[in-house]
Amino acid sequence: MTLLTTVFAAIICTIIWYKTAPKSDMEIGILCWIYWGASLMWLADAIFEYAKIQAEYFTPAPADMLNDLYLGLSVVAFGMIIWLVILLVKDPKGVVKAALFKKKN
Repeated sequence: MTLLTTVFAAIICTIIWYKTAPKSDMEIGILCWIYWGASLMWLADAIFEYAKIQAEYFTPAPADMLNDLYLGLSVVAFGMIIWLVILLVKDPKGVVKAALFKKKN
């Protein structure tokens, strides 16, 4: 489930990035790299786990699937937090800078 969750996040993010590619104000390309990197990590994990337990890999217990789903969603949320921090630091639209240096009358 972790692999599936991160791959879906990567695909959705890539579609959004592709639709807004020329502008790229929101630095969505960074989020795509984060999710595709996580997907590759989970793919390597799946390959090694399959090599270890063989056919049992395809019949996980429901509790294990739920735990993997929570872990996958946590990775997606953590990737989004990292992206938001990068977005706020780079501040491509100048929103944070304007809010910090707003003059009070």
